[in-house]
Amino acid sequence: MIEIVEVKNKKDRKKFIDFPTKLYKGVKQYVHPLRMSEFELFNPKKNVSFEDCDVVYYLAYKDGEVVGRIAGILQKLYNKKSNEKRVRFTRFDCINDKEVAKALLSSVENWAKKMGMNIVHGPMGFNDLDREGLLVEGFDEVATFEEAYNFAYYKDLIENCGYQKEVDWIEFNIIMPSEVDEKTSRVADLVKQRYHLKNAEKTSKKAFIKKYAKQIFKLLDDAYGPLYGVVPYTDKLRKQIIDQFKLFISLDYMSLIVDENDEPIAWGFAIPSLSEVINKCEGRLTLKSIFQILKAVKKPSQLDLALIAVKPGWHSKGVPALIMREMVQSFIKHKIKSCETNLNLEDNLHIIQLWKNYEHRQHKRRRAYVKYLN
Repeated sequence: MIEIVEVKNKKDRKKFIDFPTKLYKGVKQYVHPLRMSEFELFNPKKNVSFEDCDVVYYLAYKDGEVVGRIAGILQKLYNKKSNEKRVRFTRFDCINDKEVAKALLSSVENWAKKMGMNIVHGPMGFNDLDREGLLVEGFDEVATFEEAYNFAYYKDLIENCGYQKEVDWIEFNIIMPSEVDEKTSRVADLVKQRYHLKNAEKTSKKAFIKKYAKQIFKLLDDAYGPLYGVVPYTDKLRKQIIDQFKLFISLDYMSLIVDENDEPIAWGFAIPSLSEVINKCEGRLTLKSIFQILKAVKKPSQLDLALIAVKPGWHSKGVPALIMREMVQSFIKHKIKSCETNLNLEDNLHIIQLWKNYEHRQHKRRRAYVKYLN
């Protein structure tokens, strides 16, 4: 018999956070999230998104053992933007059992109806910087620290519950060249001169964040706002994101292009790959693991591309060439061997076309599912 229990206390919350560690034990492709960060993500006192979201968590039990988990998020900012009544499901994990999956997803669907919603979609997190998308291709590939891994059987479990594809993201592995190609460099010089653009000065991380953070988030809102699943950034969310990422951000692996008035036109940044070091400690922060993480951040051989954002209207003017030249130059200087692009919407041709200039392979695909409730 399957029993669904709503998570309401510290003991059950710990079971919820730790279940994937047990489920994926020995699976080398799975990368643990930081355990502390997961606790903070689902803590209203630590996660500012709770000001704009209602959240519910469920555990599935079978014969007294935890066999699955799921969370539901009513993201009010996204519903206001899309003018829809949606609930997101996230942190869906379970054994290969149709009845368990059905019980978990039905719990979120019933909660959605109770909240007056008529659409459930996911996997989607609190915002587009949270984990999103179900892996449907690339199960032999090691996940990046920023994304979730799942077993191949998840796809059938979800589709058997009446969910259909809404969007796909594709991911690429980019092999770093030995030098910047002449075409990219030539276009970058032309664009820089024609539109009076320049690379933003990067003296220190603290000074850079203080000077440009607010403008960069405005750029992100303009560039990513129309895209699927993207939630507008509130002031508190901006601060939370900066606090989450500032340890991993290096000025060496980013490029900010500004106009003659010092206004950001495009921004791209990558972070050192943490998959290997995080897996060694199973996402638990100790003095030893913190030291190992800092070492991995300082001298990486592989990077995870966090994002590239270009102000609307500037894609066709060749601005991405400026971003790529500066970033690739730095990658070569620091002896980076390869770069993971993370998620690119399959119809985001502006970004996908960038990788055609480099040795690459499309190695993963992720999917967001949707179900319309009666």
